[in-house]
Amino acid sequence: MSLQDITDAALAQRLQHKLDNKTKPVGSLGRLESLAAQIGLILGTESPELLQPQMLVCAGDHGLTARGISAYPSDVTWQMVENFLAGGAAVSVLARQHDIALNVVDCGVRHDFAPRPGLLLRKVAHGTADSLDGPAMTPVQRDEAIANGREIVRGLPGNALLLGEMGIGNTSAASLLLARLTGHPIAECTGAGTGLGGEALARKVDVLQQVLAFHEQATQPLEVLAAFGGFEIATLVGAVLQAAEERRVIVVDGFIASSAVLVAQALEPFVTQRCVFSHRSGECGHGLMLRHLGASAQQPARALLDMSLRLGEGSGAALAWPLLVSACALLREMASFESAGVSGKADLVAGVGDITEATA
Repeated sequence: MSLQDITDAALAQRLQHKLDNKTKPVGSLGRLESLAAQIGLILGTESPELLQPQMLVCAGDHGLTARGISAYPSDVTWQMVENFLAGGAAVSVLARQHDIALNVVDCGVRHDFAPRPGLLLRKVAHGTADSLDGPAMTPVQRDEAIANGREIVRGLPGNALLLGEMGIGNTSAASLLLARLTGHPIAECTGAGTGLGGEALARKVDVLQQVLAFHEQATQPLEVLAAFGGFEIATLVGAVLQAAEERRVIVVDGFIASSAVLVAQALEPFVTQRCVFSHRSGECGHGLMLRHLGASAQQPARALLDMSLRLGEGSGAALAWPLLVSACALLREMASFESAGVSGKADLVAGVGDITEATA
């Protein structure tokens, strides 16, 4: 199923008219106004309301970590999944604060979890393969992960999906996806990740350059996804595609979550019409990624927040969430000049003219 263009000139005009006639100078609420209009277009209404928001944190391990591309061991992936479920991670705190349902997915963690509430077991394998030896995922594994993401979203309530992830090594996968799908040099796409610097960062760039060269024949979006991984990113690709078909508002977190949108957008160009980019990550490649996605969607390339975050997990999406709620509330509830009995700009100008004539 191909995504439909949700551009609706008549609805856009009604939304803008409604915003312009609120009791304020035109445009004085800045980007909150364009955010409200975007959400109205996604949901197809002049009075948008965000219901039962769902945070989807997808977790998976990466075989490439054996090459020393991360400052942390891969065991941190499963340990952080436990931390999410125990309520102690940043995204757990923020989701709880803002009443966002937290759904944690084992997409391919190198660990076996006991079933429990809040955990969805969709393990494709115990981590991807080393992408310097071969494709990180087979086509069958890739397709299974994408299908899992679609199936998960179909089963979630609400009209808003917030994207999060966890996986030691997944900034490398995101950098590789960015480099191949946009043509930027890998050095410009690669940052500190979990905290690498100096010689360690230089080694990471060298390893990723070798991976790109090894998979030089992978150029199509699904080929690129299989070549570089990971299971959590592929699951998010499926989740994004499904949420976009259902016209849910998709709140994108940082660099890795945006890489899933990058793949989804390469498959379905209208995906980004449904996406709100929550923040610009401190990871250096994220700015390049946002510019590419923004230019493709003919939307502002800026994200809502710029706070040098690079934690992932969905933490930035959760932080930005209240801005979306406020934008919708203002559009629905703020009085117009007419309903409040307040003189608008035209009335004021006319009044000034009358005074001038009276005193002439």
